Amino acid sequence: MAGADATGRDGAGGAVSNTVNGGVFFHAVIQGRDITVRLPPQVTPALSGLPPASAAFTGREEQVEALLEGLAPGTEQRKAPPVAAVAGLAGVGKTELVVQTAARALKEPGWFPGGVLFVDVFGYDSERRLSPGHALDGLLRALGMPGEHIPDGLQDRARLYRSVLAAFAEQGRRILVVVDNASDEEQARPLLPADGTTAALLTSRHTLDVGARLHDLDVLDVRSSVELLEQALHNALGPGDTRVRDEPEHAEAVARLCAGLPLALRIAAALLADAPRRPLASLARALETEHRRLDRLRREERAVRAAFDLSHDRLGHRHARLFRLLSLNPGDDLSTEAAADLTGGDLYEVEELLQDLARAHLLEPAHVWGRWRLHDLVRLYADEKGRRHADSDERDAARTRLFAHYRTTAEAAGSHLDTGRGTASTRFPDRDGALARLDDERSNLVATVTAAPRFGLGEISLDLADALSRYLHDRHAFDDWVTVTTTALAVCRESGDRRGEAAALNQLGLALAGLRRFGEAADAHDEAATVHRGTGDRNGEAGALTNLGSALTELRRFDDAVDVLSRAAAVFHETGDVQGEGGALANLGNVLTGLRRFDDALNVHSRAVAVLRGTGDRRHAGLALNNLGGVLTEVRQFDLALKAHTAAVAVYRTLGDRHGEAISLNNLGRALVGLRRFDRAVDFHTEAAAIYRETGDLHREGLALNNLGLALVELGRFDEAVDAHTRAAAVFGETGDLHSEGRALNNLGRPLGEVGRLSEAVDAHTRAVTVYRDLRDRHGEGLALHNLGATLSKAGRFEEAVDAQRKALTAFRETGDSHLEGMALHNLRGALRRERRSGRSGGRVRRQPGAGPRTDGRR
Repeated sequence: MAGADATGRDGAGGAVSNTVNGGVFFHAVIQGRDITVRLPPQVTPALSGLPPASAAFTGREEQVEALLEGLAPGTEQRKAPPVAAVAGLAGVGKTELVVQTAARALKEPGWFPGGVLFVDVFGYDSERRLSPGHALDGLLRALGMPGEHIPDGLQDRARLYRSVLAAFAEQGRRILVVVDNASDEEQARPLLPADGTTAALLTSRHTLDVGARLHDLDVLDVRSSVELLEQALHNALGPGDTRVRDEPEHAEAVARLCAGLPLALRIAAALLADAPRRPLASLARALETEHRRLDRLRREERAVRAAFDLSHDRLGHRHARLFRLLSLNPGDDLSTEAAADLTGGDLYEVEELLQDLARAHLLEPAHVWGRWRLHDLVRLYADEKGRRHADSDERDAARTRLFAHYRTTAEAAGSHLDTGRGTASTRFPDRDGALARLDDERSNLVATVTAAPRFGLGEISLDLADALSRYLHDRHAFDDWVTVTTTALAVCRESGDRRGEAAALNQLGLALAGLRRFGEAADAHDEAATVHRGTGDRNGEAGALTNLGSALTELRRFDDAVDVLSRAAAVFHETGDVQGEGGALANLGNVLTGLRRFDDALNVHSRAVAVLRGTGDRRHAGLALNNLGGVLTEVRQFDLALKAHTAAVAVYRTLGDRHGEAISLNNLGRALVGLRRFDRAVDFHTEAAAIYRETGDLHREGLALNNLGLALVELGRFDEAVDAHTRAAAVFGETGDLHSEGRALNNLGRPLGEVGRLSEAVDAHTRAVTVYRDLRDRHGEGLALHNLGATLSKAGRFEEAVDAQRKALTAFRETGDSHLEGMALHNLRGALRRERRSGRSGGRVRRQPGAGPRTDGRR
């Protein structure tokens, strides 16, 4: 620029004259002097100092658009400040985001004809940190202000800086200011324009209160992370590097191990670029080891750990200690209450510390207020730091307090779910509140069970496993339940606790049964019975036998199940355990139903209902009512079945047991089909399927869909029935229930035939025949053959139809089902007549009902 021109008096009475070309007047900005500022006719090179934008940039379009919206001319008329502050974790890509945004904004016609000012104030680097005064000196020089006219004081420099920016704006040469890496309001505020027209972008690891629009920047998702890896490799080595495309699974693994942090991803890409022949699988394996991951995420001057060091080193003692201790949490996030117990501090004081860490983006608020989480790489860093401060942080005592917190939380919440444990804790207002807390803490609770034994806290692990059993059962969290009970079993075996070992084996069997791993479940229950017998615990043995009988029933080992359950019921009767006896009888009734001994099943289920009602155990009484209703439906006493299931619905709704309610609704629908009230049946089956979906019970959702399809067929809604049965068959295939899959396929055949898709119908029935034959279920095979014959006859394939009906007739005779035997004989004769006359007529297709509920045998 040209010189500056101003008029005033110095102390000796001499005149001082300075000129800055332009024509804008500012009053009393330097030690009482008047300065006339004239702006230059051309933008100086210093106003084009934006760092280059990286060609590897993805996953941020939404954030760029949001920032651009605030930078556009006219923002001030919309009463939104044209200043945006981008905050986020170290290495999350804040600088790149604002550089990309600024580069795009500068290309917009008329947005920033004055250019851009960029300054990195190094707020988190103690050696390079720029004071706001020094930063202003550089910015004013970039704006063309001669050094001798830049005042010494911060306040004066800020006034002059803002006045010059405003002058540029008034002359139609609006400037974009980019302030990078400010650490606090004191460093940032003097550098921001205040005229309402000049725009600014600010980045910080802290959420700063400087009157700007706030934008929190999160990590990248897996897809965008993989794209960033590929872009970075292509920039370095060209599009001929196809490793990301060739190894998609390993590319995703690297992305996950970098936890979506752009800094880590760029370092990973640089490491791969250094070795063009290195497979992504090699890097993924190198990053898998947690305690070495931060060591390996470094290349020359760039390192994830170094970036985090700058944030950690600025923390005060209390903040730093809490930050390090947070890494002890075994799960995904933790509550404020847990953090208070972890540190042994006051709840509200700890909450303030947590909020401070969140403002520094070393901690993230979780999905609801009062819960917090560490980014995966930050957690590794905090743990690394914590190990170095183990003694001063009292790390072992803190861990013990945290694990004890989770134990007392689970016990208090569990008291609302398992009425057999005594009075419900006043810590939670009701069952819903207890469930909500357990849902929030689930990952922590399960992880605490598995982690506690490593630190000599096996007793906490056992207590937690016991407290969680009802919750994990009711939530159908069977994988977690297997994890918890397997850990408890190991603790008991190591300590020689035989009674605890038996209890853990029994719980493990129930969890395995929930995963439909019935063979393993039977083994676990059998071993539990043996251990109980060895300790002289007859009731424990009978309980294990009850659950063993349930697993044997699912394995269709009905004769073995009858023997085991009869023994269990007898033991309970002898010891006076009425509740246990009722559970054993309920399971025994299910076995008898599977054997089609319906009269015996009715008798046993009626006894189970009477026994369980007498105990006041409403949950198991509701289950017994459901089982009784299922048998009543099988023997076509639909009115009585309707009463039983309606009573069960009422029980479960009173208990707030959505899953039990769904079982009752599903069976209620079956009874209504028998009463030919198909519309209501459709409603109940649809509601049951929705609840099963909500509670995560995929298998029973399949049962409800199968029954829904049967009701839809009766209403002539065949296309909907095809959809329901198809979905049911897919569910059973996914869950490995071949028997139910065969049932769904057999039922699918009828609506397919009704809509003229005869070849598909034949295929469905044929697949059902194969499934039943493999399972050695002669009754099911007979039903599938019977329906196959009817469909073949309808398709005009009479010779094949005759063969199928003959085989069905044989199967029904073997199983003693005289009713179906008569139907098969009738259809066989019809098929023979049509074969002789080469006529075409459809046989009568027998639908196959859906399965009723099975008790899980849980005591």
